[in-house]
Amino acid sequence: MPRPTKLTPEHGDARTRLLQSARDLIRSQGYAATSVGDLCRAAGVTKGAFFHHFENKEALGVAAAAYWAETTSELFANAPYHRQDDPLNRFLAYIDFRKQIIDGDLARFTCLVGTMTQEIYGSHPAIRDACAASIFGHAATLEPDIEAAIASRGITPDWSAESLAIHTQAVLQGAFILAKATGNTETAKDSVDHLKRYVELLFKTNH
Repeated sequence: MPRPTKLTPEHGDARTRLLQSARDLIRSQGYAATSVGDLCRAAGVTKGAFFHHFENKEALGVAAAAYWAETTSELFANAPYHRQDDPLNRFLAYIDFRKQIIDGDLARFTCLVGTMTQEIYGSHPAIRDACAASIFGHAATLEPDIEAAIASRGITPDWSAESLAIHTQAVLQGAFILAKATGNTETAKDSVDHLKRYVELLFKTNH
């Protein structure tokens, strides 16, 4: 998943500012490299305030994944691809939207929960599970459009709407990794273009 992008805390109480700082710092430098002190300085709060809201850094990581899911859900709920009347066109427009927001600094468009998952999947299962809930929860929002597209095109695929929605997220997360590996966005955007072509072919050839 993409942004919210701003790399400084925007507003809100101490807890919200800490979550915003976690969102930005972890995408920029990773979970392990982000200390409680870093988070407090970025949020403009004391360590006492940190431990008032979070038992430890892991608890902050779990909360940050949930905060990411909440704020990105708002972003996607208001995105322009929903204006498409046809469900397949709406799904394809979603893919276009994901490509469009691959832009600028890596920490502004890469996915917090994807970043944390790659780093902590074996060491912090509570954070891993919170990240999985975010990733798979977002994928589930695509399923109704995919199911409607299957029905409207009269196809009988040997794959499910759920599996295609999850595959879409796998490609997007892989695209973020490629952007990090190369230091630029073009390879990532190419991967998203291939995803769109793949989806178009699925709905043309599965009858």
